Amino acid sequence: MSLLERVEAALDTIRPYLETDGGNVSVEEITPENVVRIKLLGSCGSCPMSIMTLKAGIEQAIQKAVPEITGIEAINLTDIDDPNAVLPENLR
Repeated sequence: MSLLERVEAALDTIRPYLETDGGNVSVEEITPENVVRIKLLGSCGSCPMSIMTLKAGIEQAIQKAVPEITGIEAINLTDIDDPNAVLPENLR
């Protein structure tokens, strides 16, 4: 499997949890330094807890499955204090 395929497979293990709250994630690129750049989609892109989703879920899943990845960066994290942030419980 290619590096991208392995990263996607790792993300597939957590996608059901993201989708439960109306979110998802896409891989935008893997840099030559093996940094995965992702985009948070749906409610994940506007949730103030997106940093926790990135750190506790996405990063751990990728680094466990693909240890040669040196870092994970989200290109669209929402600040926890952003007044436009949408909480998952408000999406229902």
